[in-house]
Amino acid sequence: MMFDSHFLLIAVIAVTLVGLSKGGLGGAFGLMGVPILAMAVPPLQAAAIFLPILIAMDWVALYAWRHHNDRRTILLMLPGALAGIAIGWATSALVSGEAMQLVLGAITIVFAGRYFWNRLKGRGHDDGQGTRHHAGKASLWGAISGYGSFVAHAGGPPFEIYALPLKLDPKSYTGASVRFFAILNAVKLIPYIALGQLDLASFKVSLSLLPLALVATLIGARIVRRMPATTFYPIVYAMTLLAGLKLFRDGLVVFTVF
Repeated sequence: MMFDSHFLLIAVIAVTLVGLSKGGLGGAFGLMGVPILAMAVPPLQAAAIFLPILIAMDWVALYAWRHHNDRRTILLMLPGALAGIAIGWATSALVSGEAMQLVLGAITIVFAGRYFWNRLKGRGHDDGQGTRHHAGKASLWGAISGYGSFVAHAGGPPFEIYALPLKLDPKSYTGASVRFFAILNAVKLIPYIALGQLDLASFKVSLSLLPLALVATLIGARIVRRMPATTFYPIVYAMTLLAGLKLFRDGLVVFTVF
């Protein structure tokens, strides 16, 4: 792969956005990484380059948020998520990633749009108590998150649909999210290797971009640490809405006739 100025510019933007997302600034940034990098290299190659970077980012984010967590969120959602990954692996040839993106995008737009509609009506996120944990809902959205993560790299919005209404402290929410997706990415590594998506050339590129990825992750974590809940949640909901819009737009390719 040639490191021309076009590739380097695109790679810096993509890796920085994903790093900020991993640090805790919202899933929309994370969803933009591979599509942006795919402007410089083929999509499959872009995904292969990002995979080792994501794993490394997970470790940095785990260290940055090691003192913050919501164990109950993870314990309730993780079994369903692992089952969702397994189902995605078994049925990946039957359901297209675009169809999954379309459905997840529509659900996410409605979820995030409802939040902003309530704010316009004077009913903000801070009004009232958060929802209580519900094992059934956690399993359902966990399974959708795991499935969407494997099939369409879109596990963030389903996690947010369950976890955001809990109204956790921003640090606890971020710590739980970081741990949840670190586990999912580690589990996904096995089938990705089996599918032959990783090779030496892409791994070398990943290593060259790794320092920037780690710095961006730490910057994202530092920003979230200083952010009050009244600022954090509107930003995260806005990122969730953007993620939903992007998923929905990408999924519309299902109905495109060439």
